[in-house]
Amino acid sequence: MGANDLQQKITLHRASKAIAQQPGPWSVEAIQALLDKPLMDLLFEAQTVHRRHFPDGDIELATLLSVKTGGCPENCGYCPQSAEFDTGVTAQKLMEVDEVIRAAQAAKDAGATRFCMGAAWRAPKDRDVEKVAVLIEAVKQLGMQTCATLGMLEPHHAHQLKAAGLDYYNHNLDTAPEYYTDIVDTRTYQDRLDTLAHVRSAGISVCCGGIVGMGELPVHRAGLIAQLANLDPYPESVPINSLVRVPGTPLADSEPIEPFDFVRMIAVARITMPTARVRLSAGRQQMGDAVQALCFMAGANSIFYGDKLLVTGNPDVEADIRLLRKLGLQSRRNEQAEVHA
Repeated sequence: MGANDLQQKITLHRASKAIAQQPGPWSVEAIQALLDKPLMDLLFEAQTVHRRHFPDGDIELATLLSVKTGGCPENCGYCPQSAEFDTGVTAQKLMEVDEVIRAAQAAKDAGATRFCMGAAWRAPKDRDVEKVAVLIEAVKQLGMQTCATLGMLEPHHAHQLKAAGLDYYNHNLDTAPEYYTDIVDTRTYQDRLDTLAHVRSAGISVCCGGIVGMGELPVHRAGLIAQLANLDPYPESVPINSLVRVPGTPLADSEPIEPFDFVRMIAVARITMPTARVRLSAGRQQMGDAVQALCFMAGANSIFYGDKLLVTGNPDVEADIRLLRKLGLQSRRNEQAEVHA
């Protein structure tokens, strides 16, 4: 081993040890300090954490299907499915079981290992949960991980979904608490935290992240990561979304986030939640290959896979396969999907 190789190993070891000793909980100030680091230093730290916990460097492929589109009574300023905004999205009924099975099988054939079903409800009714439970059972029979995002849940709904075989429940915090009412006022931040608590109590894994590029300040981005990292435990999956600006929504004219600032968010999510699957989510279509590559270097190891995310665009499957090959990354497409007890 050469002197340079030895020095690099020593540096990596010291960085790993320092990161492992980071005290919790994470303060907004500590996270802001990470976000403010020189980019190359931040990437090095994030990559060190990433390689320690994910040495194989695999990328999880997840597919998202809108099983009930439009007509949502919430007024989330980013969402084209809100009934309050004129975005051209019309309310539709819940999809039939055979339609969902066909979509899930196609996703599996394309390499996805997790199938997420989204429904534009504020909170599902008992009859809604019963119908979604049937969809979950059908997708589980295909050997895929299942995820759902249905809005706010009552405890008995969470237990019902768990009994049907649900592996993950997605319920994003969106942004920091102090900026939340600038984005939505039809539900509270505590409503979101309560749903996450119900999901945890039912034994379902949590998928929870947020959106950047909604006009928030840097301190709000730090505040979002602090909220996520201080959940006990922190989410198993953390989707970081770059706002897709949809005409007709209140945030359609928001200033896009600077690409390197988005990369910083991925890196800090990896450092503060080291064992989570950090998902590079909405907005990838506008990023280009180079920014996505930096996100993978920063610790992203999951993507939404397929040409649509609910009702907004996403890179097509062939483009994603080409990018992963260029970067020498491997997907989990040939691995057996994890089954959660």
